[in-house]
Amino acid sequence: MAACADLGVLPDGARATYREAMTSIGGVEMVDWNLAVATATRLVRPGPEVSREEARAVVAELRRHAKSSEEHVRSFTRMAVSGGPASDTPVLVVDRAGWIKANVAGFRQILKPLLGKMQDRRGGLPGGAVLGAVGGKVTGVELGMLLSFLASRVLGQYETFAPATRELPGSPGGGRLLLVAPNIVHVERELDVAPHDFRLWVSLHEETHRTQFTAVPWLRDHIESEIQAFLGETDVDPATLLERVREAFQSLSGGGRPDDERDEADGGGAPSIIELVQTPAQREILARLTAVMSLLEGHADYVMDGVGPEVVPSVAEIREKFQKRRASGAGRLDQALRKLLGLDAKLRQYRDGERFVRAVVNEVGMDGFNRVWTSPNTLPTKAEISKPAEWVARVHRKAES
Repeated sequence: MAACADLGVLPDGARATYREAMTSIGGVEMVDWNLAVATATRLVRPGPEVSREEARAVVAELRRHAKSSEEHVRSFTRMAVSGGPASDTPVLVVDRAGWIKANVAGFRQILKPLLGKMQDRRGGLPGGAVLGAVGGKVTGVELGMLLSFLASRVLGQYETFAPATRELPGSPGGGRLLLVAPNIVHVERELDVAPHDFRLWVSLHEETHRTQFTAVPWLRDHIESEIQAFLGETDVDPATLLERVREAFQSLSGGGRPDDERDEADGGGAPSIIELVQTPAQREILARLTAVMSLLEGHADYVMDGVGPEVVPSVAEIREKFQKRRASGAGRLDQALRKLLGLDAKLRQYRDGERFVRAVVNEVGMDGFNRVWTSPNTLPTKAEISKPAEWVARVHRKAES
């Protein structure tokens, strides 16, 4: 991927790491996962300055908030957590390096079938020589660069697919909740909001995700099957894949048309990586995944604000400041990377999903909304996310007739 990028847009440390990998190309795996972790850990920005005592206090408070959020969320959503191995998911308060390790493990797990297919075809296709020249080490560096960018931005995450390890435990059925302490401290300081309130507010959002997956036993398998179907449709010709990714990085580094011309013609400049690797079948799958992710993110935003007034006194101030921060980028490169990684689409998911949930709850109440969790067939379509009345008509009026 980044073999085709303009290295001038990368920090000095990233350029050095990239060149080191270029001198040791090889490796058997399509991705050198250990190098991905090492690269991301090396390049990630340092966290905010805190004393040892303050760090301990932050970790302890986040754990308390995660625990107290369980009852708040389950009472508000009326979602009963089912029994079974997935119902007892751990809460891990991690630093940026811990988040990186957890996510590399998740990528490795979910991409295993696709990378296996590409590995099998690597030597026999014309593109195999190209990909072989780049090698798993450079691919690992590229992944590490992307994770180093994200690791300083994520506040929390319900990790659905990563396997449990001694360092990062998970539930037997999959799943663990991550709260990234340095990022939470950084944002609460940046926004100048009450730390206690902000930490609880973030915990409510992430606890909603944990409740979604533990109360809806089929949800994890459904999403995984959709992701694997998407990956299964991927054109595994390495030369074609590299060419598409090259287009993305050329756009990111300013190649091609001027900014104003790209914006006018394409509606926003650089395409995301996910947009560049889609087949017609993938677009259909992606529409379904976009709908369910909009539902999950919007539901979490709706719940955190719904619970907020009772337990987070400054929730209105936090929401106003956080929305402004969420909508803005730190600069041209930051905005380009957000577009490239599809993060702009994720911001739309928060907004559109929250509007869907709010409209449905207003129409049929919380119990009526909770029919959405009945089966994959009752999940909203991408069109219904934008038109909640159509979901209500399909799921409620059809059931009542």
